[in-house]
Amino acid sequence: MKTVEAPDSGYRFIPGVSQYSAGVGALPGFALERVRFANPVPLRQGFEKIAQVLKAAGRPLTAFAACELRSPAPFTESGFVSFNAEYTGFLKEWGVMRDGAANPVARSNVCPKIDPPSTPSFYAFTYTVVAADAPASFVVAGSGEAPEGKGNYRDHAVRLGDISPEAMLEKAKWVLGEMERRMGAFGGDWSQLTATQLYTVHDIFPFIESELGKRGIFRQGLTWHLNRPPVQDLEYEMDCRRVLTERVIEV
Repeated sequence: MKTVEAPDSGYRFIPGVSQYSAGVGALPGFALERVRFANPVPLRQGFEKIAQVLKAAGRPLTAFAACELRSPAPFTESGFVSFNAEYTGFLKEWGVMRDGAANPVARSNVCPKIDPPSTPSFYAFTYTVVAADAPASFVVAGSGEAPEGKGNYRDHAVRLGDISPEAMLEKAKWVLGEMERRMGAFGGDWSQLTATQLYTVHDIFPFIESELGKRGIFRQGLTWHLNRPPVQDLEYEMDCRRVLTERVIEV
């Protein structure tokens, strides 16, 4: 996978679809830092708070590199298009998306089964800071079990509608492969990660050792969120990162 440098950002990205890139990696002289909100923050308020954090850090809005969203429930295909138009509208206002260029910001957007937010909200975000001689850092965007950029997810999903153990294994293998392709664009692999997140409401124990364990994911631990992917009919999603500085803030 090829990467492209985002203007005035301090990072490069893997071009993806209009709503998000497939991943971001800090450029030399910069590092990625992650901030998690203690509680989900509604979209507009979240963008306002992120702008404040960037300003306080002496960073431009274009340093906004990645985010993790939480939504009330999986969207229909058309509902997802509408939400993405709202979300990318903020990026255009910020100058992060410019003149029809690719969206550089990586993203995950999942739906908690328990205690979901009432409206799409920010869970966490990542941005670049100036850091001479910093170790490599990157964030791989979330992926469910369907290729992106195909017009819809349903017609291309792995084992659509099947949540049998065999089908869940096949879905997991596809997503794990996508994680490996994306982190490979930044010279990364499982051994370098600081965090791996998995999102599904289905049983992963039949393959947790054979597929996840054999990759060395458990050296850093695995965070399993009881969440669904953002689009109806998808069942399994993952993201991962190598970010050495993280903090939690209250709003």
